[in-house]
Amino acid sequence: MGMMEQFVSAAREGVERRRSEVPLEELEGQIEHDEEGHRPFNEALTRPGLSLIGEFKRRSPSAGEIRQGATVEEIVKAYEEGGAAALSILTDEKHFGGSLEDLRAARAASELPILRKDFIVDPYQLYEAWVAGADAVLLIVAALDDETLASLHGEARDLDLDCLIEIHSEDELGRALAADADVLGINNRNLDDLSVDIATTLELMTDVPAGKTVVSESGISDRATVEELEEIGVDAVLVGETLMRAEDPESKVRELTADEEATREHLL
Repeated sequence: MGMMEQFVSAAREGVERRRSEVPLEELEGQIEHDEEGHRPFNEALTRPGLSLIGEFKRRSPSAGEIRQGATVEEIVKAYEEGGAAALSILTDEKHFGGSLEDLRAARAASELPILRKDFIVDPYQLYEAWVAGADAVLLIVAALDDETLASLHGEARDLDLDCLIEIHSEDELGRALAADADVLGINNRNLDDLSVDIATTLELMTDVPAGKTVVSESGISDRATVEELEEIGVDAVLVGETLMRAEDPESKVRELTADEEATREHLL
């Protein structure tokens, strides 16, 4: 069984377990009584200059535990103070050590829009995301057939959840566009063998139609790479491990964005 199959299998098992504990009808009821509203994730990626999505990530299959003792609150506040445009919270439990509690904690600690990053395979997870405070969800083309991708995308829109639709190849780009994706995430990490190559974004950008918002994910650790991506038209970068390992995550966000003016405006 390949890595993606393992991720998807674990996601399905997790959904069934949580659905037995909290029925969908109960989640739907919580949505109906929530008056706070959600934050515009997609809009945050298209502000002037290249936007940064700061990710809270406890561990990964390739790196193990990333930042021992880190709390969601301290990390997301550092990202926000540094000028991040949005947050990504990894909620996969089995392989990444995340949880919906991490998402709730981020929602309480920050004013930034939040992406639930997980292997979304069932509509139940969309309702979970909404109730826990997510403003957007990740839909990974490689993990879904075309019918399920289109169905989840449509249902997310009905819930007023933005979608970051993740691709890794030309074929997946075509499938994402067929599903009417507005925001494309190009993952430089191959989720089958976990190798990383920034050239994935450079190559796929040439085939992305005008008017689409593009996020480059994985393998971004220095300002030079960010500048290279900005030059070819990337709108945002999603950075996790580099920020989580940084001695000072706030300063690392500033270094990658090199946008002191935007940071000052955010703090006013």
